[in-house]
Amino acid sequence: MHSDPWQQAREMYARDNCARALGIEIVEMDDGYATLTMTVTETMLNGHGTCHGGQLFALADTAFAYACNSQGVAAVAAGCSIDFLRPAQAGDVLTATARARHQGRRTGVYDIEIINQQAKAVALFRGRAHRLNAET
Repeated sequence: MHSDPWQQAREMYARDNCARALGIEIVEMDDGYATLTMTVTETMLNGHGTCHGGQLFALADTAFAYACNSQGVAAVAAGCSIDFLRPAQAGDVLTATARARHQGRRTGVYDIEIINQQAKAVALFRGRAHRLNAET
């Protein structure tokens, strides 16, 4: 079941057009764990001049995807929630760290925190994953 998390991440990233288009980069990988970064660009700003919540969600969701697929079993999101804590500005370098809280045979729960370059929390995301072809 387990494989090299970096190998899994490289294979996913090669097909991940969205992550590459957003400038998301993989920093660290391990079983049930991923750290990714993204720099907020002008095109990511909303009408208030801050990073659009959808862009923050995309970063957190991408970290979630890499963490829950790090063990060699295909998994997809089954549900999630996000809390926006502070705005991000153009030029901010955001880091999303995803950690498995629970990994069962078919479902897992992951917590993802997004921080800015001052290590201040920007958003908290919790996701529930479903393994597609888990052993029974």
